[in-house]
Amino acid sequence: MGLDIDGNTALVTASSSGLGKASAAALAREGVNVVINGRDEERLAAAAAEVRAEATGAVETVAADITDPDAVTGLVEATVERFGGLDHLVTSAGGPPGRRFFETTDREWYDAFDLLVMSVVRLVREAGPHLRADGGGTVVTVTSCVAKEANPSNVLSSAVRMSVLGLEKSLSTELAPDVRVNALLPHLHDTPRIDQLVSQGLDLEARRAGLPMGRIGRPEEFGEVVAFLCSPRSSFVNGVALPHDGGAMSSTL
Repeated sequence: MGLDIDGNTALVTASSSGLGKASAAALAREGVNVVINGRDEERLAAAAAEVRAEATGAVETVAADITDPDAVTGLVEATVERFGGLDHLVTSAGGPPGRRFFETTDREWYDAFDLLVMSVVRLVREAGPHLRADGGGTVVTVTSCVAKEANPSNVLSSAVRMSVLGLEKSLSTELAPDVRVNALLPHLHDTPRIDQLVSQGLDLEARRAGLPMGRIGRPEEFGEVVAFLCSPRSSFVNGVALPHDGGAMSSTL
C-alpha cells in the first residue's frame, strides 16, 4: 500500500540524528522532498548524505536553532523557497537535561519550555498558512512517553512535554479540516540518546528484558509511523497522542 505523498514537501526539525533523522528518511523514501534541520552544519551534511542514499525525493539542509524566533522564520521561509510550498511539518527537538525536581533551576525550566513548547508554537505559526494551502497538510509533534507516564528523574520532560500534548490537541481543532495535527510519544529507541542515558546510569539490559516486546524500538519503525501520519492513509486520524512504545507503558489513557 503506497502512501500517496510522493512529490510533497516536509520540514523535519532536529533531524541531524536520532528519531528526527529517521522521520526524514522515511518521508524521503516515500518520494517526499525533505528539509532536514539542526544547528551543526557538519552533522547536517552527514545526515543528509545518509538520507539521500535511500531517498526518492530531494533532500536539503537548513541549519537553524529552533529556540531562536528569527531562525524559525528563516527556516520555514527557506523550505518554501526551495520547494515552492510546505505540506508536512514534523517538530522534533532534543531533550532537556535529566533532573529531579530539587536539582532543577529556574533557568532550566525556562530553557526546557522554550525548547519543547515555544519551538512548536513558532514553527506552527510560521508554517500554518503554507500547510493550509493547496488542500491542506499535516503536523506531527514528536514528544515522549513521559508526557503520559511521568519519570521523577526527568521532571523537565515529564512536566513540560504535557504542554505540547495540550497544544497539539488544541491545534487539531483549530486547524481542521485543512490540517491534521497528531503527536507521537516514543519510548526507548536505538538512537544516540540511549548512549547518553546509559552514561547517566540506565541499565539497558534490565529495561529491555522488562519490555513486552523484549527489545527497544528501531528508529526506522518510528519514521514509518511518522510517514503514515503525514499520508492520506491516516486521513481520519486527528488530535491523537500515539505512544510508540511496544506496549511499555501501563497507562490506559
